[in-house]
Amino acid sequence: MIEFKDITLADKELIQSFTLNSQRRNCDLSFANLCSWTFLYQTKYAVLDGYLLLRFYAGEELAYMMPVGTGDVKPVLEALIEDAEALGAKFRMLGVCVGMKADLEAVMPGRFTFTEDRDYFDYLYLRTDLAALKGKKYQSKRNHINKFKKQYPDYEYRLLTPELVPECLKMEEEWCRANNCDEQMALGAERRSMTFALHHMEELGLTGGVLHVNGKIAAFTYGAPINYQTWDTCVEKANTDIEGSYAMINYEYANHIGEQYMYINREEDLGLEGLRKAKLSYQPTILLEKCIAELNDHKG
Repeated sequence: MIEFKDITLADKELIQSFTLNSQRRNCDLSFANLCSWTFLYQTKYAVLDGYLLLRFYAGEELAYMMPVGTGDVKPVLEALIEDAEALGAKFRMLGVCVGMKADLEAVMPGRFTFTEDRDYFDYLYLRTDLAALKGKKYQSKRNHINKFKKQYPDYEYRLLTPELVPECLKMEEEWCRANNCDEQMALGAERRSMTFALHHMEELGLTGGVLHVNGKIAAFTYGAPINYQTWDTCVEKANTDIEGSYAMINYEYANHIGEQYMYINREEDLGLEGLRKAKLSYQPTILLEKCIAELNDHKG
């Protein structure tokens, strides 16, 4: 069996030595996400033959990520298959994107069955699109921004610092009360992940922003790199009583992300209708398709 280890804050440099240099843009590979969600997914990692391996639980079921690295991936996949068998589980990988699917088929033709997982497709946008909102397709977004600026001329956007974390958590607490977080497991889990991330901003390499209206917090957001070209927006929360606060925090944040990042990944919609509509309304440049890859019983 492969010796997998728990992911801790101390593993950032090692894990990012694989992920930042990779061409993969899926949000699952952001170190901030990997680390802040380990409580739920029990994510562990290992390094084998120049590849980073990730193993976790999706609900009760064991799952893996496609190995991240360079070189001959076939023996690494065979080792993962054996690892799953030793744990009495069927081998399957989640978050397998189009390019990875082609790689799998090339080294193990016919060994896997692929199932599209639409609720987990990532939404990727050009950073310059979200920062400038140019052209006809963004007319309504510009209208929201202009209306917000007119209505709240004294609004302030500040970089998220540890000093601003308490008010972000207080806003999240109020949001949770309004949305019955305690009764919804997914929202409760998100809150736990967010609390961890905000308390360990610097160690995780997060940067974010806070929007104030009339001196009071109206929205906050934060994110972290996936690779050297792709930034991940992990969380975005806004007070819906303040019209346009979501559009404004999105716009301001896009203007404060480093220019070396070509893409902003705004993650998946989890099949939630309102979220899907909102993410599509920003006209994604790439809808990053993800599949579940399950090992067939026969060796093909």
